[in-house]
Amino acid sequence: AADAVGDSSPRLGTNNHQDEKPSQKNLCFKVAKEHDIPEDLNKVLENKVMETVSGLYYINMSVVEMTCSGDADEEGIVSKSVSSHSDLIPGVYEGGLKIWECTFDLIDYFYEAEIQFTNKTVLDLGCGAGLLGIVALKGKAEKVHFQDYNSTVIDEITLPNAVANCIKTGSGGDTKTCQPPSKRPKKAEHLPDVLTRCRFFSGEWSEVSRLLLTSNKHFSKYDVILTSETIYNPDYYGALHDTLAQLLDKNGRVYLASKEHYFGVGGGIPLFEKFIEDRNVFRTSIVKTIDKGLQRCIMEMAFKESS
Repeated sequence: AADAVGDSSPRLGTNNHQDEKPSQKNLCFKVAKEHDIPEDLNKVLENKVMETVSGLYYINMSVVEMTCSGDADEEGIVSKSVSSHSDLIPGVYEGGLKIWECTFDLIDYFYEAEIQFTNKTVLDLGCGAGLLGIVALKGKAEKVHFQDYNSTVIDEITLPNAVANCIKTGSGGDTKTCQPPSKRPKKAEHLPDVLTRCRFFSGEWSEVSRLLLTSNKHFSKYDVILTSETIYNPDYYGALHDTLAQLLDKNGRVYLASKEHYFGVGGGIPLFEKFIEDRNVFRTSIVKTIDKGLQRCIMEMAFKESS
């Protein structure tokens, strides 16, 4: 399923962005905002082509690339990604239009290790399609928050995926379908209970942290933070580390899926482990290694002083 949905590694653009080194200043232009769930759930799924994998609904990304334009893509990331043949444009577009294979590694690990989400508060960080958070939601998490760098990804991909999975029970199996969930709801007078447990955010990590921590809405730190293929660029390690340190509960756990090395981009597990070790805030352990194709790993992180 992973091979059919996502490529094996990020590809930088062939334009001038290829050699661009993103900086913290660069990143801060992507201000954080929260995305409301529209009351009319029909509209969220309008013109969307759905597929299923592992019992989860997800939007066909190719169709989004062909149909998403104008007001639906104010950032222009779809046209920029297509025109530059780029899966990553640092500081502009960070890969959320694709589902990367480590996402499925992490989902498999949840089941193998019997990770429990019941009554937990969960953050899907760098969520893209949001499949990790959706699995947590199906696992009876109390709250699931989704974050992606790009607002277009949240509006056109993450939110529709969450809606599709919340209004239908998964039909199981790995078969693909080009049919949207049947019996779409009429205009909802109120959101399905499961959707009320979700919140959606876009923006750079440190900006999202600031928004959450200073909001007048009640915020409790996360019991579990899930993140996949977010350590490809070493320039982002400081922001990622600080976000995890600020938002994770003192006894919480981070589950991070990554390739061992991201050739041509520079990041990977050894470099990130060294970064974490130097900061001396978290302890890490590699809980699973996948040797098929490019070597991939699942890392668990927790505060050093946690139980």
